Amino acid sequence: MIEAFREAFGRAPEGVWHAPGRVNLIGEHTDYNDGFVLPFAMSLGVSVAAARRDDGMVEVRSRQAATAVTAPVAGGTVVSENWPPDRAWAAYPVGVARVLREHGTGGASLLIDSDLPQGAGLSSSAALECATALALCDLHGVRIDRPALARLAQRAENEQVGMPCGLMDQSASLLCTAGHALMLDCRSELSAQVPFDPAASDMTLLVVDTRASHTHSGGDYGRRRAECEEAASLLGVDALRDVKDLATALGTLDDPTLRRRVQHVVTENHRVEATVGLLHAGALPELGAMLNASHLSLRDQFEVSWPEADTAVDAALRAGARGGRMVGGGFGGSVIVLAPVSRAAAVQDAIIAAYEKRSWTAPTFLEATPSAGARRLH
Repeated sequence: MIEAFREAFGRAPEGVWHAPGRVNLIGEHTDYNDGFVLPFAMSLGVSVAAARRDDGMVEVRSRQAATAVTAPVAGGTVVSENWPPDRAWAAYPVGVARVLREHGTGGASLLIDSDLPQGAGLSSSAALECATALALCDLHGVRIDRPALARLAQRAENEQVGMPCGLMDQSASLLCTAGHALMLDCRSELSAQVPFDPAASDMTLLVVDTRASHTHSGGDYGRRRAECEEAASLLGVDALRDVKDLATALGTLDDPTLRRRVQHVVTENHRVEATVGLLHAGALPELGAMLNASHLSLRDQFEVSWPEADTAVDAALRAGARGGRMVGGGFGGSVIVLAPVSRAAAVQDAIIAAYEKRSWTAPTFLEATPSAGARRLH
């Protein structure tokens, strides 16, 4: 990164920062409903080499994109400027720079590199935001604690990019620690580190990139959020996290779509809490039932799964996996599969065979190891 930055900008960077992607073990579409999530950081992520500029501009280059982008830090919202598609990726770092300007940061030259598969639902966007945020704060001597920095990165994605995401991805990238998942209460923003070491139980957690690329800036993701907000309003609660009596809530709502959305969010919150209990008890193999129930709920109640994900989970279970589910916002991306180490190869073979039978692009596999959060590398 250091030599690549020198070639791109004609000078050495002042530092290199890294922020990881995340896998959400369980707790999907609960974050923006003030609920609970349980993500962990991956070893893969986004690195940013950076140096200050004194002209009020942020120049962004990526080793994965041909187009360089230079924009004023003092600009308005990126989403209102209607950037063309070949510049859309740069909205994330530029948006972060514009939000952090209010806290004392300024211009910078940024070179971005990523080893996260694009479109796999592993939160490359939040990793990019968080690596950029750390770089800008360090470059300009601005101190912001990590929970607050996660909120600012989320705000950049909401306001600057126009993506109505919750707080989970940015919190996972900034707050996770190696060997742990992060139990995050998205209302209070309190978090706790929960021991999570699959290898110690002779288990492996595979990430299956289904190769069905996703993008949900607005669109279906935004509609799901709007449906949850409508349901909460009709039920007279601040957020669906506040629904205590599910049966009464479902009987109150006339719209079957809203009933399905409520059922998923309420039961998913319970699954997060149950999973935390299982992890503390060292009962990791028993997580499979939680993952399976989450996937069925996301498929049938929240309606955000997709054929490649359903096929991968089904094939994995038939081959001896303990459980599996889609991860991320949905409509494409990745699946996680919990399997005994002794069955991991058979599970992969079964998923590949199921794809071949349908003439789909072959999936790719990563072993997910709970890793450290964002940090300065150099």
